Amino acid sequence: MSQSPNHFRNQISTLTDDGKNRKWIYPRVVKGKLYKYRSVISYFFLVLLFASPFIKLNGEQLILLNVLERKFVFFGIIFWPQDFYLFVLALLTFIVFIVLFTVVFGRVFCGWACPQTIFLEMVFRKIEIWIEGDHFKRKKLDEGPLTGTKIFKKTLKHGIYLCISFLIANTFLAYLIGSTQLIKIITEPVSQHLSGFISISVFTFVFYLVFSKMRELVCTVACPYGRLQGVLLDNQSIIVAYDYERGEPRAKRIKAAENLSGDCIDCKLCVDVCPTGIDIRNGTQMECVNCTACIDACDMVMEKINRPTRLIGFKSEDEIKNKKAFYLNKRIYAYSGVLFLLIAVLSYLLITRSDVKTTILRAGGTLFQLRDKEKAVSNLYNAELINKTNSSIKFEIVPDQPGAKIQYIQKLDSIAYGGVAKLTFFVILPQKDIKTYKSVIKFKLIANDKIADRFETTFIGPPND
Repeated sequence: MSQSPNHFRNQISTLTDDGKNRKWIYPRVVKGKLYKYRSVISYFFLVLLFASPFIKLNGEQLILLNVLERKFVFFGIIFWPQDFYLFVLALLTFIVFIVLFTVVFGRVFCGWACPQTIFLEMVFRKIEIWIEGDHFKRKKLDEGPLTGTKIFKKTLKHGIYLCISFLIANTFLAYLIGSTQLIKIITEPVSQHLSGFISISVFTFVFYLVFSKMRELVCTVACPYGRLQGVLLDNQSIIVAYDYERGEPRAKRIKAAENLSGDCIDCKLCVDVCPTGIDIRNGTQMECVNCTACIDACDMVMEKINRPTRLIGFKSEDEIKNKKAFYLNKRIYAYSGVLFLLIAVLSYLLITRSDVKTTILRAGGTLFQLRDKEKAVSNLYNAELINKTNSSIKFEIVPDQPGAKIQYIQKLDSIAYGGVAKLTFFVILPQKDIKTYKSVIKFKLIANDKIADRFETTFIGPPND
């Protein structure tokens, strides 16, 4: 039975036709211009990924995602649970940015910046090639009998995989618990950090499984981003695409028939180099991670047959079919507007974010107290101060109103790093200054000789007639 031209859309490229078995992919490596650019970018991200937990900025780790202690650090700025709204807003801003980026450029992030792709293609795949050889030799080795050479190569490869997975697991844990705590786990006896040792072991196994067995299935099955792009892309999106108007009909290059066929010679090199095993000539597919390996491969062939390069390249559907240049459509303007608004709001909140979060409430069950001797009125308050800086601070609460005084029942003058201070105090106002039964009284918090926060509450008392 002949297959439909769109049969490739009925199953993922890594499964056999009956859907029961997995097809192991042996991508060929073509080191073209884009591959070299991608290598430089990948090595930059690898260095950044491993170095970030050990780089200090303002005394804090560059990036920390400590869920257990509910402490998050981004570029030296600490975010505590009280700043959760900022975290949610930042996450929403990032999602909108990814949506806008995908609408314009497709899935380029996956092929050029995703840690999964970088580690697989630039680390684990290169080790595999170094030990087992090119794509033909790797396939022959896997299909061949179990020999001493095969055992040696497989043992060496998977041993190195485990070592690298162990290194990645330690780095990943440093992002979650902090590099200082990780160093303690490494240098101190295992018995003192049993949970940390178990975590590293579990992460090592997970990363080993991902890069030695799952590989492209993470991109095609586990990751939701590939399916999301099908909703976000339109005919104006710039993606890795095959120019079918120029390439069809496909045919082997025969001088007598050169004018009757397209530029595609059906060499299938674009399929051989694809890390997810698809044929880019079939059109946009969920499995494509925009790694541009097919562009390098096709350019190499075009140069050999003296044809223009970029038969496969960064193109939009409109550019291929209707020869229309890229333009900003209404959807891009809409996403850009939302993104600009979110960035503006987030920037304002970050700039105006105080170093100390103060919450003040009138003590429950109390009204006001008359102080006849002082001819004054007092209200009792409870205050909670949260230190959001990266060091301990000394503080003082100062009423921002003439004549007001504070009398502490429980007084503290410092807050530890990441700590909380709880205070109980009376605010005393001369009765002659009280004009209404309920009024607003403002305070400023002086910390380390500067205003760290401003806050206000209500003050009640009999008005001065």
